[in-house]
Amino acid sequence: MAANNRRMSGKKGAQVGSGGQRRRGLEGKGPTPPAEMRKGHKKNRVANAKAKQAVRRPVARGRGGKGTSEMVVGRNPVVEALREGVPAVTLYVQQFIDNDERVREALQLVADRGGVHLMEAPRPELDRMTNGLNHQGLVLQVPPYEYAHPEDLSGAAYDEGQDPLIVALDGVTDPRNLGAAVRSVSAFGGHGVLVPERRAAGMTAGAWKSSAGTAARTPVARCTNLTRALEAYKKQGIAIVGLAADGEHEVGELAALGGPVVIVVGSEGKGLSRLVGETCDYRVRIPMPGGAESLNAGVAAGIVLYEAARRRA
Repeated sequence: MAANNRRMSGKKGAQVGSGGQRRRGLEGKGPTPPAEMRKGHKKNRVANAKAKQAVRRPVARGRGGKGTSEMVVGRNPVVEALREGVPAVTLYVQQFIDNDERVREALQLVADRGGVHLMEAPRPELDRMTNGLNHQGLVLQVPPYEYAHPEDLSGAAYDEGQDPLIVALDGVTDPRNLGAAVRSVSAFGGHGVLVPERRAAGMTAGAWKSSAGTAARTPVARCTNLTRALEAYKKQGIAIVGLAADGEHEVGELAALGGPVVIVVGSEGKGLSRLVGETCDYRVRIPMPGGAESLNAGVAAGIVLYEAARRRA
């Protein structure tokens, strides 16, 4: 009997009580991941090496300088950033991530765009990169923004045979307002936006999203001192027009908006700083019959830019 049992145990095929494991082993495991995410693949090693170099590379300084690298964290923010065309260097994906609809869309958007590295990382590494934020397994690295120099904005206008039309933001700290100003400048044929280097919003992922893609063709310049930059524009024959609730001129009455002009918009609530206000050639107000005390920077810039574009038409 024992010999008979030994002969039976050597038979091939599923055994009683296997639970169908052999059948489940034949089932598909979904689409093959991109080569950049397949561990051991040459493209995976190259992508990982480039991603590490991008993180460690020191920030270069150009004429207008560069911003700092930024991380967009979380499944919804990452997908929205990719949809809006925010520049990206690397998409970090957590190992063994739950493959839901947002993860699949993020991977597809990266594949369609090209030029963005995919890097798989364990959860502890993503926790370290994001300082413990709730990244949900997706982290997008945004490269430093390359700022223009203030002279580049007026120079580009003169090269095209046009009067410069520039918006300067004084004390505006919300990146969404910066993005909205960039969008308005693009819509009304302006030549760029000027922001101070300190205590001001920079071109972050949020600003890129608010610009609705126009930041790719409308330059943003950065200066160390806004007052000195405005004085340099004045020496070029450009009028400096500041927005102020108690301005001496109404926006629809100022003929200077039809020529070379820098429109200076202050922060909501505080308005223009004292030195910047004293540097302005004109201070204009926007009539508001509805009784609102102020407008945010993006809306205010759009109104004055429309009047400038109307006079130039």
